[in-house]
Amino acid sequence: MAATAGVPRAFRRVLKGRACATAILLLGPQRCLSSSFKASDLQIELTSRPKPKPDSGKLVFGKHFTDHMLTVEWTQENGWGKPHIKPFQNLTLHPASSALHYSVQLFEGMKAFRGLDKHVRLFRPALNMERMLRSALRACLPPFDKAELLECIRQLIRVDQDWVPQSDSASLYIRPTFIGTEPSLGVAKPNHALLYVILGPVGPYFTTGSFSPVSLLADPRFVRAWIGGVGDCKVGGNYGPTIYVQSEAAKEGFQQVLWLYGDDHQLTEVGTMNIFMFWEDQQGDPELVTPPLNGIILPGVTRQSLLDLARKWGEFKVSERVITMSSFIKALEKNRVKEVFGSGTACVVCPVNKIFYQGKHYHIPTMENGPEIAKRFLKELTDIQYGRIASDWAQPI
Repeated sequence: MAATAGVPRAFRRVLKGRACATAILLLGPQRCLSSSFKASDLQIELTSRPKPKPDSGKLVFGKHFTDHMLTVEWTQENGWGKPHIKPFQNLTLHPASSALHYSVQLFEGMKAFRGLDKHVRLFRPALNMERMLRSALRACLPPFDKAELLECIRQLIRVDQDWVPQSDSASLYIRPTFIGTEPSLGVAKPNHALLYVILGPVGPYFTTGSFSPVSLLADPRFVRAWIGGVGDCKVGGNYGPTIYVQSEAAKEGFQQVLWLYGDDHQLTEVGTMNIFMFWEDQQGDPELVTPPLNGIILPGVTRQSLLDLARKWGEFKVSERVITMSSFIKALEKNRVKEVFGSGTACVVCPVNKIFYQGKHYHIPTMENGPEIAKRFLKELTDIQYGRIASDWAQPI
């Protein structure tokens, strides 16, 4: 508690546990309480050369971008500058920028959805803002007011709202990004930073389409994150090093990687997704289980939403606990495993049908079982996101 003395209680709740103490010790209470940019100061410059909109039925994830972007600069000397919405353009960075050399950067992933009523909605955006602030403090980047950033993002979406696809199989992907732009070499806290947000219409994340099952390579030689690291923050260092393992999995015919941890080979994440299992526990009772937020796991917004929905249903046990490959395989052999699926903003819910582990293929009966629970999650989440069900999770822009 001493490390957070003088920090408002609401702020402590955002900076949970070890991350809070680490951030305050690294940055100091005064810096954590520094002023933020204001949405009321937003300056808007509209493009004079709008781009043609792509066909919503032919969207490839992450390949198209809207006409405008949001930028906000920060310096240690002057603090936050005014936020700007400007025509989409390349960034100009000093070759020694700390983001390029020491990975002082982070990002978020959010979506906006256009419902049948034509209204555009964001899905639980406050959770993304909380995670982004926590990631920023861990990366020694300056704090900001979450509500002010969210309002700036809303304004950006309003400017480019014609880019939100009119389709229930497509959406507008939102990528807030925060980078250190310190123009000098040296591993230290940056005195210059840039926060920016870009948007782009997207279709299904996987080329196989939405809700197509994926196969997984589980190789304990490779580790995504570890206790004491930054696995619970959305920083690029958690993703770039996984590309090699993903490419090795693809060579062997697998779509994704099942990341294991520890001598007991704990299941942690699936590619860039959180992992869930619906099975019968050792007492024969139905249970939804996912690994706990122990510092290794990214606290996904979709992950939290699935847990919240399942607990609201109240039809089966919902657990966050460690799952090892040995216990998982034993459950498979006893036909206790019913469904395995990943969850994330990009894919929403993605079923798993095969895992290759220590020279053996393990068939997962997800698709043979409906998959009842995974499909139910997908339907209820997308019904909320596209406004087919009224919910305070879906917030109009």
